[in-house]
Amino acid sequence: MGGPKQKGISQYTTSPFQQNPMRGALQNYIFFGYKRILQQAPYFAIPFALGYGIYSWGRARNEFLNSKEGHRLHGGEEE
Repeated sequence: MGGPKQKGISQYTTSPFQQNPMRGALQNYIFFGYKRILQQAPYFAIPFALGYGIYSWGRARNEFLNSKEGHRLHGGEEE
């Protein structure tokens, strides 16, 4: 633009490091993410396994108690 030069105006640019913030994120996750998951596994795997075991036991017990043999053994007479 053919106008006079302006004084006191600063021009800023973004750093190349800020322009690509996700650079290397996947590669770093491959190496460090699995390590972190394995370190945190006792805190989520044990409660999950315990809860699933209780759920499976309850489901099997319910199916047994509602079967003919379950009614016979536990006196499941209709009211």
